[in-house]
Amino acid sequence: MSRLAARWTKVATSFLPFADAATPELPLGRLLRLSLFQLSCGMAAVLLTGTLNRVMIVELGFPSLLVAAMVSIPLLFAPLRALIGHKSDHHRSVLGWKRVPYIWFGTLLQFGGFAILPFALLVMTGKGDGPAIFGEIFAVVGFLMIGAGMHSVQTAGLALATDLAPQESRPRVVALLYVMLLVGMLVSSLVIGGLLQDYSPTLLVQVIQGAGALTMVLNLIALWKQEARSPRAAADAPPAPDFRATWREFVSVPRHRRLLVAVGLGAAAFAMQDVLLEPFGGQVLGLGVGATTVLTALWATGTLGGLGLAAHLLAKDTDPHRLAGFGAVAGTFAFSLIIFAGAVVEPALLRAGAMVLGFGGGLFAVGTLTAAMGLASARGAGLALGAYGAVQATCAGVAILVGGLLKDAVGAVSGASAGYSTVYALEIALLFITLVALGPLARRETDTTSGRFGLAEFPG
Repeated sequence: MSRLAARWTKVATSFLPFADAATPELPLGRLLRLSLFQLSCGMAAVLLTGTLNRVMIVELGFPSLLVAAMVSIPLLFAPLRALIGHKSDHHRSVLGWKRVPYIWFGTLLQFGGFAILPFALLVMTGKGDGPAIFGEIFAVVGFLMIGAGMHSVQTAGLALATDLAPQESRPRVVALLYVMLLVGMLVSSLVIGGLLQDYSPTLLVQVIQGAGALTMVLNLIALWKQEARSPRAAADAPPAPDFRATWREFVSVPRHRRLLVAVGLGAAAFAMQDVLLEPFGGQVLGLGVGATTVLTALWATGTLGGLGLAAHLLAKDTDPHRLAGFGAVAGTFAFSLIIFAGAVVEPALLRAGAMVLGFGGGLFAVGTLTAAMGLASARGAGLALGAYGAVQATCAGVAILVGGLLKDAVGAVSGASAGYSTVYALEIALLFITLVALGPLARRETDTTSGRFGLAEFPG
């Protein structure tokens, strides 16, 4: 019987590639519970960039420019993730916690933003008793609170996972946390979309405030008994170093700078098409709403495949920089398929491109985040992961804006197909530059005989 149980354990681990992320220090149950903060962040992301985007434009009749400005407000807080991470590295709580206070107050910010946002949106329509300007003001406050809460929770949560996980299991922990974020987005999009199918203002308030309450519950469960209390260590801790000095020291290391540059370029390259892929299928290939919605499902499937492969390869000590490079190569192939699909009007190529795009994005995300976690051991988990999150979120947001503007500008002159293709071609160029940035990082440490680097040498 014990032999059969041992064989079954091996089979289960092979079919669940993230099950081996568990260690005696961080059992699977505790790890899954900790990852619930990613579910809440995924739900918030769906509400901000998906559900509310559509409701504000279609049901509430707001101008698209106003909606885009509102939805982009949370990105204003993204550059502060490095500061949040640094503060959580050196926080001296009376109770002896470092990460928990930042996750808790981030959760409160998310809850408060969800509490006021639906009423602010309804006041914005001008159909209430008060002036619409008050709705706009409090909507900005609501979006900013949700964005600040998400960035605080994710930065401190990832740093806490880094603190708890042994060095050898961190790559698999990263992959599991990314999967949970994706699962949160997928499940939330289905549930919230179904709830708001018969839209009414009352239902909008209930759904958004229900999301706020669920965020509070999930994050509380995630935090429960995760970080050990050490009041004496907190009392004896030296004063926190100055952030500006610590930041200058961090970015003075060439490998750190190069990794952040690669993260920013790659994030911009993969994110620039975020709001363009489904419209491309509708405008250029003539696909219906249902057919273009399938593209998102294919992208998510590819992403899960990339995350699973990343966890498997990193468990075999694959260099994370090389893994990120393979993701960038897959991205160039995916965008080539998408451009060719528009040229020959072939939906099958577009579907294949969407899946490969998700696969490459998953490899790149896990590879670069694992590399950032590798910097955490010497410089502090919060600062390294905060720097990663700040660069990734800021560059992705700017790229989405640039992609939309470029598509409209080129499309107005040369047609819709040319506008989309120009954006995809720019993303291919950005991915090639990303490969150049990653190249020296992906070399083996013992390879110091050559001072040059070319695309032909990557990945060797």
